[in-house]
Amino acid sequence: MALEEPKFKQLERYLRPTLTIDCDNDAIRKKARSLAEAYEENADKAKSIFYFVRDEISYDPYSFLPLEASRILKRGAGYCVQKAILLVALARAIKIPARLGFADVRNHIMPEKLAEVAGMQGNNLFPYHGYAEFYVGGRWVKATPAFDLKMCQESRVIPVEFDGKNDAIFHSHNLDGQLHIEYVCFHGHYADVPVDKIVNATVRVYGVNVVERWKRGFLE
Repeated sequence: MALEEPKFKQLERYLRPTLTIDCDNDAIRKKARSLAEAYEENADKAKSIFYFVRDEISYDPYSFLPLEASRILKRGAGYCVQKAILLVALARAIKIPARLGFADVRNHIMPEKLAEVAGMQGNNLFPYHGYAEFYVGGRWVKATPAFDLKMCQESRVIPVEFDGKNDAIFHSHNLDGQLHIEYVCFHGHYADVPVDKIVNATVRVYGVNVVERWKRGFLE
């Protein structure tokens, strides 16, 4: 269904390409069309691209680059912000208004390897966890594609399911009833990646030395 003109003007910024959300990239457009071509309703198209990003793009918390959607697609892996960027780009490529959302979360069963490698011992707060928001059915809905199904099955994490119509965010507990993800606060939504805000928040939580260690260890 076409958007009414006033609403379209309000949503137009969430359809445009950016340096990171390069929805005009040929590979992004081709993949988005292939995932959506079997469906007529935007909710079904959104659902299709969600499950592609959730399960076919592996969750990798050890690399913070690249940030361009086309390069994330080619790499086939990413952490929460990277996967959200790709999901937003795929949505925009098929004319579904989409944007990035961010929240601080606590991971109460964070893997020991991640805590050790990242220098996060004693702190389970993740500032600016990224997710996507779609404009479908006349409203915005959240879609969190971070944890792929394979990882969930191996770690006994409840996978996030998305019906294209309702918010899909992390579950508070895992399959064993343990407290898992706690949402601390939401930081709103953005048409593009707020790199400075993400970096500054990470420095505040972990300190500049840890952040520099991440850059050396994860980005090279």
